[in-house]
Amino acid sequence: MKGTVFVAGATGAIGTPLVRLLVDAGWRVFGSTRDPQRAEALRRGRVEPVVVDVFDAPALNGALASVRPDVVVHQLTDLPSVRTPEALSSAIQRNARLRREGTRNLVQAALASGCRRMVAQSIAWAYAPGPLPHAETDPLDTSATGERAFTVNAVLELEALVLSSPGLEGLVLRYGQLYGPRTWSEPPEGAMPLHVEDAALAALRAVELTGVTGIFNVSEPSPQLSGEKARQVLGWTPRAR
Repeated sequence: MKGTVFVAGATGAIGTPLVRLLVDAGWRVFGSTRDPQRAEALRRGRVEPVVVDVFDAPALNGALASVRPDVVVHQLTDLPSVRTPEALSSAIQRNARLRREGTRNLVQAALASGCRRMVAQSIAWAYAPGPLPHAETDPLDTSATGERAFTVNAVLELEALVLSSPGLEGLVLRYGQLYGPRTWSEPPEGAMPLHVEDAALAALRAVELTGVTGIFNVSEPSPQLSGEKARQVLGWTPRAR
């Protein structure tokens, strides 16, 4: 057994293939879900389910204290099953709260449990306009307005919590636009496509490379985004499809 991992968002589009990869790689995996009905599916996949809401800080603290993970993986999102303008507008608000309050609770619970490493999901389409392809050192779009500003500011807070909390070894994966099972699109779409299985593989690499911290762009080859750092440091490349 390599160690213990707690995956927050274990039944999501990325969490589902990620827990499978972690189990197959020899980790003891605990996976969180808010839905008790999804716990049995996790058990069938040899994942130990934890039914907890990330917004319930005392319950989350208790769960992490019981698990005592070596690594916490933050794959929490709250997205609608059908993509419509109305559903997306509501989801922007919910995901901003997850990135702010949910991440804060998760970081505090992880540190209180003795965990010192976190891998967190972020997004690769929050960069400010500028020369392409964007590298991880490029600034985010702090001049954005409207709903984009809401998203960018929440991303900034998530990344700061993961990367700058004292005592925490943090790594952030800025994912491209997801496609594949349980996403909004089976075929690739967008300027920086990323299959969910490849997103999960990048998270596995991040979990297993202890001592590696910082921000990594993760997408298929794209004129918009440089993925060179992920290839060189994480040893990650998207699978040919």
